Amino acid sequence: MSHLQEFRESKDDFFASHPQSPLTPEQKRGFHGLDYFDENPELELEVKLEKFPKQEKIVIQTSTGQTQTYTRYGRFKFNVDGQEAELTLYAGDHGFFLPFVDSLAGKETYPAGRYLEPDPLHGDRFLVDFNLAYNPYCAYNEMWSCPLTPPENRLKVPIRAGEKIFQQ
Repeated sequence: MSHLQEFRESKDDFFASHPQSPLTPEQKRGFHGLDYFDENPELELEVKLEKFPKQEKIVIQTSTGQTQTYTRYGRFKFNVDGQEAELTLYAGDHGFFLPFVDSLAGKETYPAGRYLEPDPLHGDRFLVDFNLAYNPYCAYNEMWSCPLTPPENRLKVPIRAGEKIFQQ
């Protein structure tokens, strides 16, 4: 079993049984695991970050109308199936944050976007593994407050990796 399969099984167990699961008791009763894309090694990327010369604060609205403040840290450029794409990386109180919406949003992926926390590597390089892309908790239960994906992180390419849209 791969590390990714182990991670997904552990997450499914957490969602099914843990008291801090985002699922309601009713959702847990019918829960048989999250839906994922197959592992896609081509979307496990080591990318160079172009740091912004001036790292400005940005206020991002949440799904419940509140706001959270992040720092616009830098930008990644990469290719998906031969198409160029770029995303802005944010820094927050708990590390790096990469929200994004892909072209499958509303069909195969959560309409408001998915999240990643890329791992910094050496120099200005990061590991961006889209196989770990996950839905925010508000995708499962509207009681959760989740940052909404900024317009600059809306991709025109499909990201066929990570979690799919949640089907209740």
